[in-house]
Amino acid sequence: MAKSKSIFPYFADFQRTFTMLSIHSFTFNPFQENTYLIHDEDGVAALIDPGCHEPEEKEELVAFVEKHQLKIEQLWNTHCHIDHVLGNAWAKRKWGVPLWIHEKEMPVLKSVEVYAPNYGFHGYEGASPDEFLEEGQILTLGKEQLKVLFVPGHSPGHVVFYHEPSKRCIGGDTLFRGSIGRTDLPGGNHSLLLSKIKSELFTLPSETVVFPGHGPETTIQFEKINNPFVGEKAIY
Repeated sequence: MAKSKSIFPYFADFQRTFTMLSIHSFTFNPFQENTYLIHDEDGVAALIDPGCHEPEEKEELVAFVEKHQLKIEQLWNTHCHIDHVLGNAWAKRKWGVPLWIHEKEMPVLKSVEVYAPNYGFHGYEGASPDEFLEEGQILTLGKEQLKVLFVPGHSPGHVVFYHEPSKRCIGGDTLFRGSIGRTDLPGGNHSLLLSKIKSELFTLPSETVVFPGHGPETTIQFEKINNPFVGEKAIY
């Protein structure tokens, strides 16, 4: 009996570390953008980078929310390129939630209204932010907290949301598996992105899992070694 009493609390803590924040991804729009829905154990949720544009994409997201009885209370953008903001206005209206972006993303967000038709998104509806994210800010989501990391370079005000207890982060278009975010768009800065990845992301625990804005997840350890732009084997 004594052994079972001493082991159980540790096992419970271990379980909670990996189950208290759930992360679900959806791949939307022609850019194959990853939209994320995260929630605590009570179903309090945040929608991150809603790239849903077509009716069937919105229906898929709503069906998931309703099936799991989630309560969406926050809407966050890692950055404001078109593929990450297509569903902002719809999501704000659907769930009555505030939109959070970094203030330096304002010009990026506003520009989408101008160039969206050039990409075939003739029905794009712009949305204004309600709150501004700040570097180092702690965001509370139900029982969980995530830290805002400032990682510009792909765009001027790009942020990453890091959940320290489970060592996972929503990385947007900063670090991909075997690659990095492009920096040839307006507001991009290649050397700054490389520097910020090393100072903000590569200083996280090596086992940290990065959920990127496109493609599969990766780990800090894998990218430190293998990434051709910022890893030990960098060739660019």
